[in-house]
Amino acid sequence: MGKESVGISVSKKDDFSEWYTQVVLKAKLADYAPVKGLIVLRPDGYSIWESLKSTFDRKFSQNGIRNGFLPVLIPESLLGKEQKHFAGFNPEVFWVTHSGENEVGDRLALRPTSETLAYTLYSKWIKSWRDLPLKINFWNTALRAEIKATKPFLRTSEFLWQEGHTVHTTEEEAKAEVLKILEIYKNTVEEELAIPVITGKKSEKEKFVGAVYTTTMESIMPDGKALQMGTSHFLGQNFSKPFEVKFADKDNIEHFAWQTSWGVSWRLIGAMIMVHGDDQGLVLPPKVAPTQVVIVPIYNTDEDKKRILEKANEIKQNLDSKQIRTHIDERTEMSPGYKFNDWEMKGVPLRIEIGPKDMDKQKIIVAKRYNKEKTDLSFNEIDKIESILDEIQSKMLENAREQSKLNTIDISDYNEFKEKIAKGGFFNAPWCGNQECEEKIKEETGADIRVIPFDSEDENRNCVYCNEKSTSIPIFARGY
Repeated sequence: MGKESVGISVSKKDDFSEWYTQVVLKAKLADYAPVKGLIVLRPDGYSIWESLKSTFDRKFSQNGIRNGFLPVLIPESLLGKEQKHFAGFNPEVFWVTHSGENEVGDRLALRPTSETLAYTLYSKWIKSWRDLPLKINFWNTALRAEIKATKPFLRTSEFLWQEGHTVHTTEEEAKAEVLKILEIYKNTVEEELAIPVITGKKSEKEKFVGAVYTTTMESIMPDGKALQMGTSHFLGQNFSKPFEVKFADKDNIEHFAWQTSWGVSWRLIGAMIMVHGDDQGLVLPPKVAPTQVVIVPIYNTDEDKKRILEKANEIKQNLDSKQIRTHIDERTEMSPGYKFNDWEMKGVPLRIEIGPKDMDKQKIIVAKRYNKEKTDLSFNEIDKIESILDEIQSKMLENAREQSKLNTIDISDYNEFKEKIAKGGFFNAPWCGNQECEEKIKEETGADIRVIPFDSEDENRNCVYCNEKSTSIPIFARGY
């Protein structure tokens, strides 16, 4: 098998959508399931998700959040308790109507989100101020009927995610929780996936149905489209009242509780692929890479094989002791060149090459995946690999930030806005706060308000659409 039969056949620049799909499939992160709209997560893809899950679990735990489990089926009668919330999901809901040949009676929804189910239970569990705050996170799948325009990790009918639901005695405490979670999300995505994000609020039009307000983190992808990376919602008492989530205070006076909900999904993996990948395939940040270092031994004789594999195993043991995930590629049926291409496709951050001449010179060749740079390291410099991986991680974030800046435009003229939006990007444009202007811009350009960044209030300019006095400078973009 040659490189052409397994490599990416289109360039990222020329056909971004096809490039993305090929990387997902050929890097063996996921594959299509027999049911339209669903994908199967393969071990490398699942390993990246587990890495993120581990980081989130640690950070959630530090914030007093514990994990629980919720069933996938929700009775229609429960969903109807919060009509406004459910109406937003109704077109996407899968329904279970039969058990075998028998009708189930009250239809059962395959969970699109869990607010209604969780809060029915919370109303049973919470009686007193002593039961609060209640902070539970659920690692679930969610199901939404994304049949027409699916894309692995970004838009599928079933997806992995976490959804947190917290309950508080005061409005102030709940609002503080919303921002605390958003900060956890931001730090994790930037530190682990090396993707810069912008945080702020959604507009009233774009907020989560049922929320008082929604905070969000948004990123711009290399094709100029925006991607919502995660959201944290202040629910106020919008759910506690219909679901009777109440508590008795210290004076035994009953109050409705204050609530939050928040979540991220495996679309974070999709963002990582798009932001960092290249025409050779996947490029993984070291912190989430299933294999951080691959060692490719090169030899032609049994004598060379013996001494080179001994050295390779010695290096692996050294790296293993530092908790660096290392693999030796001992496949004999493939050439070194094929192996190089194979590991480049899979995005392994660092490749070590070691052959007979390298052994004679007491050195190894180290190849960085993200920039293709090759350097020599002597045998007594193996310990530097740890710092090299750290450098790769920080440089990938630095490069992504630079790319994001190039894709961000300050603009105040609407004709220019309409002309440039077709090329994509983040558009910082003044807005009067009027939903009618927001809707007209969406209708005429396809761009919506992705995020109103914190501290973006501005009354010194004029709305990009109606030319009335602005209230803020949100980010407009076309999105996934």
